[in-house]
Amino acid sequence: MENTNPQKHKKTGDLFDNVWTIPNLLSALRIVMVPIIAVLFLKGEAVWAVVVLALSGLSDFFDGKIARRFNQISALGKILDPIADKLTQITLAVVLFYVFWKAENESIHAFAWVFLLFVAKELIMLIGGAVMLAFEIRPGAAEMPGKVATMVFYVVMVVIVAFGPEVGAFRDLFTLPDLVMKVLVVISVILTFVAFAFYLPETFRQFKERFSKKK
Repeated sequence: MENTNPQKHKKTGDLFDNVWTIPNLLSALRIVMVPIIAVLFLKGEAVWAVVVLALSGLSDFFDGKIARRFNQISALGKILDPIADKLTQITLAVVLFYVFWKAENESIHAFAWVFLLFVAKELIMLIGGAVMLAFEIRPGAAEMPGKVATMVFYVVMVVIVAFGPEVGAFRDLFTLPDLVMKVLVVISVILTFVAFAFYLPETFRQFKERFSKKK
């Protein structure tokens, strides 16, 4: 039977309006980079992994700037951008957990579990976003705490992949002290969960509004 709900057609149409923009292409490129980063790092090509990760972080920085500067903000972009962020963060966290778990340094080995906190938080956000879309609720754009947490995460991960003990691509030139590395990761974890807390009130409000309309 043909769907004659004009409101649903309108929402679907809005989502795919203004799709072919530079910010959307950059977000799609970041999604493509995710498995490349993982494969390069796990195959021991840490230098190239750092390069691709740095490019991913730069594209994340510039896509928002371009979208606002040239009025290329789109409904699809508001979904693609956080998906790219979350896939990148989950992949990096899983890869670093695996590498740290195999580390000979007992201190680093014991610290590996901290990366699972990133994975847990991002999986909750992904599942929550999927549920929101299922109920035709569009997840809101990233707020400032989320942007700061993402930026800090990228910086910390690049530093670890570049100079981290036992894992850094350039650790022969400089090796990050264990304590400094742990402090940086913990700061990133705290900012990540602070940003997560900022999303909750608006998310609950949208669900409450959505279900109140059904009554």
